[in-house]
Amino acid sequence: MSVKVRFAPSPTGKLHVGNVRTALVNWLFAKGQGGQFVLRIDDTDLARSTPEFEQGIEDDLTWLGLVWDERYNQSKRFDRYHEAAERLKAAGRLYPAYETAEELDRRRKVQLSRGLPPIYDRAALELTETDKAALEAEGRKPHWRFKLDGRRVAWEDLSRGHAEVDTASMSDPVLIREDGLYLYTLPSVVDDLDMAITHVIRGEDHTTNTGTQIEIFEALIALGMGSAVPRFAHMPLLVGSDGAALSKRLGSLSVADMRDQGYEPLAITSHLGRIGTSDALEVAETLDVLGRGFSFDKMGRSPARYDTEDLDRLNAQALHAMPYAQAQTRLAALDCDLGETVWEALRGNLTRFGDVVDLTRMVRGPVEPLIEDPAFAAAALEVLPDTIEAGSWAIWTEAVKAKTGSKGKALFMPLRHILTGQERGPDMATLVPLIGRERIVRRLKGEAA
Repeated sequence: MSVKVRFAPSPTGKLHVGNVRTALVNWLFAKGQGGQFVLRIDDTDLARSTPEFEQGIEDDLTWLGLVWDERYNQSKRFDRYHEAAERLKAAGRLYPAYETAEELDRRRKVQLSRGLPPIYDRAALELTETDKAALEAEGRKPHWRFKLDGRRVAWEDLSRGHAEVDTASMSDPVLIREDGLYLYTLPSVVDDLDMAITHVIRGEDHTTNTGTQIEIFEALIALGMGSAVPRFAHMPLLVGSDGAALSKRLGSLSVADMRDQGYEPLAITSHLGRIGTSDALEVAETLDVLGRGFSFDKMGRSPARYDTEDLDRLNAQALHAMPYAQAQTRLAALDCDLGETVWEALRGNLTRFGDVVDLTRMVRGPVEPLIEDPAFAAAALEVLPDTIEAGSWAIWTEAVKAKTGSKGKALFMPLRHILTGQERGPDMATLVPLIGRERIVRRLKGEAA
């Protein structure tokens, strides 16, 4: 079977880590098997969907490397959804119901008070054509419900194993609202069939819905609208490092915001692709390598813990391994391109790419030297080697030690403060040759250089 998956976000807000994990796992699963990844924009809610959010989704996925093979907008496929709805109506599988939200709520409360499950009682199926005409004369418009078979629906879930749902315990789902708006389910099923989606991969909170959707798949296939029900995988959800649900915090975890905060795309994808699995939580060499190593067999059943400390660590790893050729354009944009030697000397101290601005300043200046003891600085200047090259730091510090009697932290920290103006940073033995003798002399004299 040629694998084909889809990611179907709604353009009503920014992509957050929960969305991205779903997109990523779909992409990894497909690409790891030479399959296809479909981007399907769920913009059937015309009032809330915006071109700006749609463009943001494309920008975020592209930045992460999750490039799609096919792309669709559901808002351009209403004729197809209408055709499916009419076939289901003609087959008696989609029926009109006229109850208001208030009436349905009262019925549920009565059922609960009697110890009955609060599911729809199918009263609308008893309405005669005269009853319907009378209700519509009152100004009521129907919503349309799919008539479930009321049976046990079973499937082999790629993530959870054998799964079953009893649709007899569910209300017949509303597929079309009274204002004519299609809810998510019908367009999604129609599209999955039309686009020959082989696998539907999503969060485990959709598991119960799958029984309903399989019945709709089967009904449409029987009516000539498709050929095969896709397979399903329901992943454990994301939780925070404290084990609490992330749902209330997702607004602060948008991809756009994370990009602005300086996170690397490979750090984000490595983090989201490996948390909750048996793989070591390390940065992948590339996104393709991450895909080739992906398997649902590695995914645990417990919720995946999203910890920003892990992400920070992976982000630093990605930067520390980044070759100069990959960094060069970004360095130039920050006016920090001092060549490959400087990049390789500095990258091991980066936690965000933007840190390179301050680190580069240590090399080329200007640095305001922190001189706590002018006599120490003067003594260090006296014994400064005439030529600064690899190995000069060890020679110089031995000479300063002999001259001042300072050693350990009392020797090294004052020199770091004078030469960099900072408490910490790159290894001084590497940094000193990059700074050069002229700047070292000026900084030892207390001059900004």
